[in-house]
This record gives sequence, structure tokens and C-alpha cells, in this order.
Amino acid sequence: TVEVEARSLPMELSEKGGVENNGFVQNEDFEGKEMDTSSQEEMPEKFSVVVDPMAPPDVEETVLKPYAGMPKEVLLQFSSQARYRVTREILFWLIIAGAIALVCATIAIIALSPKCLNWWQASPIYRIYPRSFKDSDVDGNGDLKGIQEKLDHITYLNIKTIWITSFFKSPLKDLGYGAEDFYDIDPIFGSMRDFENLLAVIHDKGLKVIIDLIPNHTSDKHRWFQLSRNRTGKYTDYYIWQDCMQAAGSVVPPNNWVSVLGGSSWQFDDVRKQCYLHQFGKEQPDLNFRNPAVQREIHDIIKFWLGKGVDGFSFGAVKFLLEAKHLRDEPPVKRTRVMYIITAYSQLYHDYTTTQVGLHDIISSFRQTMNVLSTEPGRYRFMGSDDHEEDIEATMMYYGKTFIQEADFPFNYNLINMKNLSGNSVFEAVNSWMKNMPAGKWPNWAIGSPNAARISTRIGKEYVNVMNMLLLTLPGTPVTYYGEEIGMENIASGNVSEEHANSAPVVATLPQKSPMQWDGRVNAGFTEGNSSWLPVNSNYKSINVEMQSTCSNSTLSLYRALTSLRNNELPMNRGWMCHIWNDSNLFVFVRELDGLDRVFMMVLNFGQESTIDMKAIVPNLPSEAVVRLSTHFTKDGKVVNTKRIKTEMGEGLVLEYKTGKPVHIMEAFRGKCYVAEKACYSKALNLLYRNC
Repeated sequence: TVEVEARSLPMELSEKGGVENNGFVQNEDFEGKEMDTSSQEEMPEKFSVVVDPMAPPDVEETVLKPYAGMPKEVLLQFSSQARYRVTREILFWLIIAGAIALVCATIAIIALSPKCLNWWQASPIYRIYPRSFKDSDVDGNGDLKGIQEKLDHITYLNIKTIWITSFFKSPLKDLGYGAEDFYDIDPIFGSMRDFENLLAVIHDKGLKVIIDLIPNHTSDKHRWFQLSRNRTGKYTDYYIWQDCMQAAGSVVPPNNWVSVLGGSSWQFDDVRKQCYLHQFGKEQPDLNFRNPAVQREIHDIIKFWLGKGVDGFSFGAVKFLLEAKHLRDEPPVKRTRVMYIITAYSQLYHDYTTTQVGLHDIISSFRQTMNVLSTEPGRYRFMGSDDHEEDIEATMMYYGKTFIQEADFPFNYNLINMKNLSGNSVFEAVNSWMKNMPAGKWPNWAIGSPNAARISTRIGKEYVNVMNMLLLTLPGTPVTYYGEEIGMENIASGNVSEEHANSAPVVATLPQKSPMQWDGRVNAGFTEGNSSWLPVNSNYKSINVEMQSTCSNSTLSLYRALTSLRNNELPMNRGWMCHIWNDSNLFVFVRELDGLDRVFMMVLNFGQESTIDMKAIVPNLPSEAVVRLSTHFTKDGKVVNTKRIKTEMGEGLVLEYKTGKPVHIMEAFRGKCYVAEKACYSKALNLLYRNC
């Protein structure tokens, strides 16, 4: 007798003596009663099948085979068989190996992938002087709501970063750079609610915003200064006070230090009966950064605005933060035996009033405070320093050191400060920055600012397009001052006066701050009011955004094409830059990327008409190249012979060609090529990797 567990599955004896799976069947030995198949509790635990040992040999032994829906107990009887166990183990180890391979591949991709460009590297920066951008309340002054109204213009330019110059509450003696309150908005620009709304809309559009912060000084109307002049508590030493000598009814300053704006940098205060230091206007007393309490105040200001949501700062006038304690006279530039009165800033070497020991420790501490609020993904806070040092090496110190971070970059005004325009001078301006920049750092370029005459006025309107082409094809971050995208010009100096600025020294900077020219209506669409704070340029009917946006061969159209090229072509936004040629007329360079056979060559004319044989200069250069973009729009898409490339005065060409031998690996150009954030391209995988 063979006993079979009932719960394993009832069996029915076949005619051949085997076992056939017919599901549960009723056992006739159960006293003739019907079995309820819906309840296993009533099912007998066992049943017997009698196999006659004397049965004929054609009756086979019972054979149990796998079938669909086997219960666990039956399945276990087969799982230990080799053909099932081996297959199962093979599949298991294949899954493990696949998972390990996937993890290794992911780690390899992460390890080999180059660092992604940060937001302040990926987009040009658009610098706005808010009082002149757009007036929303018809008082003739641009404001924060006006900027909000015109944000679509920023996105139209393919730009994602806005730099708004100073808007803190101020007497506006120096056009807003001497703050009366670092925690408030000047009413001329709107309210804090207006700023918060602007910030929200900027971020909703996927844009970033940088603001100015000038920590060196305040307005003499600031609460700190009022308390300091009265020797109130901790504020007594918030500023730099010194006793002054009285002689012949006049005040004799402590030394010969001269203000940037001219005249003595010391001013006598009738309340405190001492002199205070001001390296700029007398209404802008210098803070005492040797006082730790002052440094803490600035750190609190940084935290306040980052807490509001701003994405970064441009720190201005930072080289003036510290002065020598000994207060010695600064050495004169011109040494003579004859005594003469020093009144101009340029007459002295400023060894004791700029870039003192300890300055970079203060700047590094600003960066550390910003880093605390830069830990969230996508919320890195940018830091720039807006100072121009006469010594290029001193400027490069603002990048910081290997393990001490300072500014992401000091703003670069080499192209603005050129004494004359030529291919050679442009090369010197570019090469000076690139060869001195610390390894691994990121360059930047500007061709306009609130403190420099506009391109059209400074070097001639025939060079506007080629200068924009230079700006947007060089490696690094380009900075565009509002209006340069349409070629705005300075207004005539006779149209401005001291009453516009409340201060004579800043009148000279007003012509480049004229209102933005939006359209051909009265006041160029800047304001709906009867007048604007500064006169609009008389050429606004022919030079404005509305007109140029509908014209395919306008300065604005070229600007947009260049920003699009920069944003979309890998060699342009993170590739090599190699200097090829320069002379009195031309500056020529290429942009290329390891692993990519497509190269862009910029042939820029900053002088007179010129023809050059580039094939003789660059070995293996193809005989022909395609004009990708040109300042003379009729040439776009045409093919040029590289043995004879002709350009007219102020003309620029972006040529595109293919080659398997990039310039940066050629021995002839060793030392003439630079790269920041190096990356290589894999055509097979269509991705960037780091180790070329």
C-alpha cells in the first residue's frame, strides 16, 4: 500500500496502473457520503492506493510530473533537481553581475564626466542700471517694476542672469553707491514688496539675479555714522576717525591721502571734532574694517539678501576696505625737490590705502558666509569682485588660492580700458587675462559698464557689432551693459548737469546712463511721463529695440544669433581657445573641443580693410570654410577660401570647418591655447568626458 498526502493532490488510478492528475475526486470508502470540496477541513488526511505486486509487468510505477499551479510541497520536490537548480543559479548570478556592471558603469560615468557648467558660467550676464531701464510709474525714473515689465527682453536675448546695480536706500549723492540703509529699497526704485515680486518672477522664468554690495563705506546719513559721530556705544569706532590739527583757521588733515574723486580724503566733523576718512565723496565715510563688529554687520547684510533669494553679489570697492594703521604719507608719483600741492588721485602711489595685508582674509570670509547658503542643489550663490587693480597679478588674487576660495571671478575690464583699438591691442587685452588667470579658473569679459563711455562713443559705432562678436565668442562669461545689444550711444555731455546727480564728480559718468531706448515713441518708450531723469538720446527713433527686433540685419539680431551660437555649440561654451594671429588690423582665434571635428574660427577686424592667408598660418587648415555668422549679414552661409579671407573695417566672421587635427595639439601653437573647465567629446556615446 502507498500512502499519498491528500493535500498534495488526490490521484485516480488509471487503467494502466499509473497515476493521472484529475484533481480532487470523491473516495467511495467514505461511508457513501458526498464530500464538500469547498472545505478542506472535511477532507480526509490520507487515502490508500493498493498496488498489486503481482500485477502484469505492463503496469508502470507512479510518476509525478511538474504541472501548472503546483503547491509549494510539490514544487520543492523538483527544485533540487540539477536541471532546475543550475538554471536558477545561472539566472541569479547573471542578475547580480548585471547589477554590478550597472553600478560600475554609473560610477565610471560620474567619475569621468566633466563638471557641469554652473549657472553663472553657462549664460551671459545682463547688467542693468535700474534708474535708466524702464519707468513704471511715470515719474521719469526707472524702477524695479519697470525691470519686471521688461524681463521678456532678457529671455529674448537668450540670457539667464541679470545684474542689477545698487538700489539701496540712499541720498543718491553718488548715484546710489553710498547706502543710507542696506536693508531697504530706495523709494525712487519702489518698495521691498516690489523687489520680492520682481525676484519671484525672475525665478519663475528660470533666471538668476546678482545685486551690488559696496561694503567699504556708507552714506553720512546712515544711522551708524550718526551714532559714531556722537561716540555712542559700540558705534564709536565704526568709522575711521583721527584728530586734525588747526592752523590759521583751517583744518590740517592727518596725512596727504587723496580721495578717488580728488582732494583730501579727510573731512572734519563739527559734531565729533575729529576728521573721518572718505576714499570717495565726503558724503561717503569709510567703515573701519579692523573693527570685528563692522565685519559682522556686513555678514548680516549678506545673509539678509541671500535669505530674500538673491543668487549672488558683486562686491565693489573691496580693495579699499583696509588702510595702513601707521597713517604715513603716500609716496608721490613725481618726486621733486619743489613742494607742490597734491590734489589728484593719480599723483600718488596708493601703497597704504589699497590692498592691505588682511584684505583677502575679509573677502574669503564673505565667501564662507555665502557658502553656508549655497548647499542646496541648484542654489549656488555667485560672488564677483568689481575692482580694477593696476597690477594684473593683484587682480588675479581675487580668485583666491587652491584651498581658499574668494570670488568666482573678479570682473574683467581689460577690453574697456584699452587705450586704442587695433588687432594688437585686443590681443594684449585678451592674452593678459588668460595667461595670468590661475589654472582651473573661469574668465569673464565686458565691453561696457556704468562707468565707461559706450562702445559707439568710445571707439566708433562701426565697431559695435565686431566688439559684440568678440565678447560672445571668447571663453568664459560675457557681461553686457544694457543698451549695448542695440548699439546705444552716449548722450551729449551738455545735456547733463550737477542737478541730475547732486554731485559734480559723477556728472562725467552720466552720458552712458541715458534711458533705455525701447521704441520710437516719445521718450523712447522708457516712460509714459512728460520727461525722464536724464534726456533720451536724440537717435532713439532709429536705434531702439522695437525697430531692430523686426530687422534681420540689425545689431540686435546679430547679438541674438551670437548668444544662441554660444549657448548651443560645445566648442563655444567650454572648449579650447587658441590665438592664431594678430596685427594692427586683425585678431584671429579658434574655439575647438577635444573629440569634436567641428571648429570655429573668428576673424575680427579692428582696423582697416585686410586680406589674410590663414592656410599659410595654420597647418592642415581646410581650403574652404563656411561663414556661420558675419557682421555683414549677406555673407552668412557662404563659403570662403581660407587662403584669401578678406574683411573690411569693423567686420567680423565666424567661420566653421571640419578637421581631424585641432590647433591646440599643434606644436606651433603651444603656449597660445587656453581652456577652462576642460571637457572631451565622445562621438560614439554622444557625451562629454573628462580625461582626454
